[in-house]
Amino acid sequence: MNQHALLHEPKTQLGFANPDGSITLRMRTASDDVKKITLIYGDKYIWADRVSIDMAFLCTDGTFDYYEAVVRAPFNRLAYYFEVFGKHHQKWFYTEWGPTETIDETEIDLMFFNFPYVNQEDIHIAPEWIENAIFYQIFPERFENGDKKNDPKNVVPWDSQPTRENFFGGDLLGIASHVDHLADLGINAIYMTPIFESPSNHKYNTTDYLKIDPEFGTLQDFKDLVKKCHDKGIKVVLDAVFNHSGFLFAEFQDVLKKGEKSIYKDWFHIHSYPVTTTPLGYEAFGFEAYMPKLNTGNAGVIEYLSKVARFWIEEADIDGWRLDVANEVDHEFWRIFRKEVRKAKKDAYIVGEIWHNAKPWLLGDQFDGAMNYPFTRACLNYFAYGNTDTESFQKLINATYVRNTTEANKAMLNILDSHDTPRFLTRAGGNIGRLKLAALFQMSFVGAPSVYYGTEIGMEGEQDPDCRRAMKWNKAEWNQDLYAFYKEMINLRKTRNSMTSEKIEWVETHNPHILAYLKHSKLESTLVVMNNCDKKAQGEIKHIVLNESSFITGNSKYKLNKNSVNVEMKAFEYLLFNVKK
Repeated sequence: MNQHALLHEPKTQLGFANPDGSITLRMRTASDDVKKITLIYGDKYIWADRVSIDMAFLCTDGTFDYYEAVVRAPFNRLAYYFEVFGKHHQKWFYTEWGPTETIDETEIDLMFFNFPYVNQEDIHIAPEWIENAIFYQIFPERFENGDKKNDPKNVVPWDSQPTRENFFGGDLLGIASHVDHLADLGINAIYMTPIFESPSNHKYNTTDYLKIDPEFGTLQDFKDLVKKCHDKGIKVVLDAVFNHSGFLFAEFQDVLKKGEKSIYKDWFHIHSYPVTTTPLGYEAFGFEAYMPKLNTGNAGVIEYLSKVARFWIEEADIDGWRLDVANEVDHEFWRIFRKEVRKAKKDAYIVGEIWHNAKPWLLGDQFDGAMNYPFTRACLNYFAYGNTDTESFQKLINATYVRNTTEANKAMLNILDSHDTPRFLTRAGGNIGRLKLAALFQMSFVGAPSVYYGTEIGMEGEQDPDCRRAMKWNKAEWNQDLYAFYKEMINLRKTRNSMTSEKIEWVETHNPHILAYLKHSKLESTLVVMNNCDKKAQGEIKHIVLNESSFITGNSKYKLNKNSVNVEMKAFEYLLFNVKK
């Protein structure tokens, strides 16, 4: 047995308390190295009453296997250790001090793992609505021009090629004019990139955090938009840039003018005076002089940004925040921010832009979820590029899953593309079938799926700024088949609770190109089968009993036998079945 692969840590993604008071414990081992793991647990003050259970195999990422048990601590305290049985009759105990061949019960209180007390204040609780949310991301400047009177100077025609500098005239009234499109699609949450005053088309260099950019409209326009969305059952999440301000931010301008005498000098990270842009005399996002980095450890900055966080909830009734460059801001600020936001609205959603492993931000004291770029990477490799096989995809998805707690996984924002990436369809070489399979997987994976505006009608685009093309509203230019597919998948996501459930059970198909998996809920199970290949493929799924009425949707041939399902699938086709409990 590989002792070095054994790992467990309480109060991490390997051991955490859940909103219902239960405790999830996970144990890591080397892949295919362990026969079973027994969990021994009890209350540390009445250890004689301890009990033992076998842990369930959770998943593998190819390098490591993971086992899991969900238990309850009757007195909110939990002491425990693990008994690990190897495949060749070895047995090790795994305690807080690592693997050992024997356990000395006279010293057990110094050896077992310890959940000292399950305090409700420490439990990660994401908003209930997020589990059933289907997001739609809008880049306001490119969605629709609803009021030409507020257009910037030199607005380009709507079908122009986007650049980093040009303006199309999109605004809040334009978004409001298409809320019915979102409702028809089945969307119940939108996330807009920044709408606050800024000289750029993307608005990530904020001039005034408490003012709607005049080129987008007025505060009343925004309030009306939020109300219109809420009337249609659509939540509204705003984008905020608290890592850095814009060059024209009044407080930064004060520093430029007054230097060391400015009362705002400590709001930023100034290297020398007088402040210069060439060479860069202050910290800035990505060395961009027009985005000076804020000092979020400064009391004045904390007070100001906390006011911003509360203001848009209290004034306009928004439902949450997406936080730009979230991993470059100090953790303590985000802890303060979370408390301020939750005071203003108990079920506000907080999601951070973090492109890599977001674990340090997702333990309940900072964010609910993160933009799930590891999920994006797995889908790109498998569906868009086709450069990884089914088994490798499953392992990569498993790896993204075990990085997080159950509650964090429920609150992740699962994206295929965004305003910061080439569009998925472009990366897939324009292959609609590849996009459909990726979208189907997105709609059946744990976490909140997010559709980037225009993806549902087949829009394409290379890296920023090309991925920020103006939305096409001429339905003659839409891929109507793709739009109908998105509507169907979103509806299935909303009507079949197994589609939102936490865990995936991978199913063997005896074909390396066919991906099959079960999603379970208390009431039902859904079997998803797809051929992620540009050729025909046949597969057999054994030990699953179905009948013709079990068929939900799809476009492939299948045959139901007594204890199996045989599929004959064309390139990039799919099937969904209802599996009765």
